[in-house]
Amino acid sequence: MTQLRIGEVARVLGVSDDTVRRLLDAGQLASTRDDHRRRVVDGADLAAYLRAQRAAGQPGTSSARNRFEGLVTDVLVDGVMAQVELQAGPHRVVSLMSREAVEELGLEPGVLAAAVVKATLVVVEREGGSR
Repeated sequence: MTQLRIGEVARVLGVSDDTVRRLLDAGQLASTRDDHRRRVVDGADLAAYLRAQRAAGQPGTSSARNRFEGLVTDVLVDGVMAQVELQAGPHRVVSLMSREAVEELGLEPGVLAAAVVKATLVVVEREGGSR
């Protein structure tokens, strides 16, 4: 059984440690105590919570299922192309697109936006090395 500490849960959810504690205190997410009396969340319980959160959301209108909502932090325009940087929780997402698309979408620092990712290859790495 994988047990995650509050900070690890916060990183997965893209929220603060305090937000995780509020979820635990409200009973929205289950926790136990480890051998050192620290609150921990079972990895399977966190996965179930995330599935339930996803199911409660709006059904998608796109075949791309990886949607990162965040804030545009930088836009670099050079000729016909542009680079747009988005901060989505702990994730920095960078997209290259046409200058025309940036202008049509009104993308500039401070604008809320979503990066929708559909890829044929996604690399998943396990945190903390092998177990």
